[in-house]
Amino acid sequence: MAWIVKNSATAQVELRDEPYLDDELKAELEAQVLPRYPTRQAATLPVLHAIQHKHHWIAHQALMEAAAFLEVSDSEMLDTATFYEEFWLEPKGRYLIMLCRSISCELCGQRPLLDRIREKLGIEPGETTVDGRFTLMEAECLGSCGTAPCALVNETLHESLTSENFERILDGLE
Repeated sequence: MAWIVKNSATAQVELRDEPYLDDELKAELEAQVLPRYPTRQAATLPVLHAIQHKHHWIAHQALMEAAAFLEVSDSEMLDTATFYEEFWLEPKGRYLIMLCRSISCELCGQRPLLDRIREKLGIEPGETTVDGRFTLMEAECLGSCGTAPCALVNETLHESLTSENFERILDGLE
């Protein structure tokens, strides 16, 4: 990983008119999440997960809104979001492919499957196709070792994958 240095004094955050953390999401978090934690700050991870679940990524504006909602600094929110690999601070494709790379999946054919996906989509893990349809990611473990190799496409788990049956899955997506 390479560090990218940006001058925070001159950095511009693009803001949209509609908030990411809208009144409906705030009310849901106030009712269902915040009561489970001793402080607002302690609910940081569930709030970030809720934003990402709703928008499929976390924009910088959303981080600022979450920081205000939880009464923490913007920098604390950014530090938390960038510490965890599962938070995405860039938009992802319409279909997010999370290919498991656990030892079970590797032993059962994950590498040839990954090679075929790379070839078919023309992208590497961490990249999105030019048309914005697919993002390919690798996950440490998806918890389906008995049916390896496996992958999530958005929130649907696909098990016992081969290059051929996964290609049919991809072809079946609109």
